[in-house]
Amino acid sequence: MAHFDLKDSALRSYRPDLAVPSDLGAFWTRTLAGNPAQAPTYTPVDNRLRLIDTFDVTFTGFGGAPIKGWLHVPAGASEPLPVVVQYIGYGGGRGLAHEYPLWAAAGYAHFVMDTRGQGSAARSGHTPDPDMVGDPAIPGYMTRGVGSPDTYYYRRVFTDAARAVDAALAHPLVDADRVAVAGGSQGGGLAIAAASLNPAVRYALIDVPFLCDFRRATSLIDREPYYEIVRYLKTHRESIETVFATLSYFDGAVLGRRATAEALFSVALMDDICPPSTVYAAYNWYGSNAAGASVGKSIIEYGYNGHEGGQAFHERTQLGWLAERLEG
Repeated sequence: MAHFDLKDSALRSYRPDLAVPSDLGAFWTRTLAGNPAQAPTYTPVDNRLRLIDTFDVTFTGFGGAPIKGWLHVPAGASEPLPVVVQYIGYGGGRGLAHEYPLWAAAGYAHFVMDTRGQGSAARSGHTPDPDMVGDPAIPGYMTRGVGSPDTYYYRRVFTDAARAVDAALAHPLVDADRVAVAGGSQGGGLAIAAASLNPAVRYALIDVPFLCDFRRATSLIDREPYYEIVRYLKTHRESIETVFATLSYFDGAVLGRRATAEALFSVALMDDICPPSTVYAAYNWYGSNAAGASVGKSIIEYGYNGHEGGQAFHERTQLGWLAERLEG
């Protein structure tokens, strides 16, 4: 994919005038109040790794549904550690107990949230979605319940993401004052959501985020997952404004304005899954409605990469960035 989006200063300054629901704050206050944090369970498992200990986690998400996760910690850890709560890309699950070793190997507690209803397209998942309700939808997750923010699939997932932070903080090996969230693509969108909905989050690592500036994304991209929305609207011609009104409650370029966590973003300029302008929309609006001092943020561009972004090269940058903040 060649460079296809806005260029240079137009891209970097892109801050679209997006519709913000008048009841956005009330909607999320009501949603989270109706799904309070509850005590999770942690069961030690044999991950067949000598240097990392792993716990199988079950916590309560939206609607009281049991959500699975892993907590990885350096073997033999006895004092509270900084924690990285990680969210998974579209279609993936938490995988097996020995996967995702990076953050625990770096000396942190590492909480990996399973994504309800997903986990068959990539790493395996173990969390069903008992609340799959709503009108007929395009295969995938993007249009499930999209007729209303109350029934939309990502209302449940965003709530799970916020409660995953609470579940991580419930473990005695986690330091409640040193909390980061992380994810790429869908995981990046969920990291924005968690940073916006849970004030315990201090830092956010947000890579090539999905679920941002929906209307522009669907006008630029003819690949899944955004194309699921396009295919839906091809049939439901009368529902275009209703759909985008629902999506505005879950748009990272809207919801992320509430975030207070310092953030490191990444964007890939040849990304034909999450267009770079939509990432910049989220980045440029991020933290803009936070009370008090301005929210720290920075972004790294990968000029000749697609949706893979910076991969291991960027992980090395993240390790340094987070160490400066969590270990200083």
